[in-house]
Amino acid sequence: MILCEESYPEILDEICSYLTPGEVELVFIDEDEMRELNRSKRGIDKTTDVLSFPLELVIHTPLGSIVINKDMVKQKANELNHSEDAETALLFTHGLLHVLGYDHEKDDGEMRQKECEVIKKFELPKSLIVRSEDVRLIDLINEKS
Repeated sequence: MILCEESYPEILDEICSYLTPGEVELVFIDEDEMRELNRSKRGIDKTTDVLSFPLELVIHTPLGSIVINKDMVKQKANELNHSEDAETALLFTHGLLHVLGYDHEKDDGEMRQKECEVIKKFELPKSLIVRSEDVRLIDLINEKS
């Protein structure tokens, strides 16, 4: 179940139910607010598309919070030629997997595999992990040139 004060794409409810029976908080903020949140919580002074904050498991509380940068949703959806709902679903999926304990920076591909499973099931565009791997591959190729 999603706890959110704003409207959001219905597919997020389906994704949430597919991944967990628990509750998760969803918050939408703008680019400036995201930059400040990223700086204050992670010490990184730049904006980002999604942040997640898992909480200790306590009865009757959300599993954690997912914060989505609504400005970057628009930007990436336009840039990658898919809908804002699809981009929001990708960011939500990525954030929810982090809330559930997955970590693509430390695991052996489990998060990527689960993200791909959700993408296939809900017919979403390319995942955040795959997009970031594509960028790293391009950077690596450019370094060698």
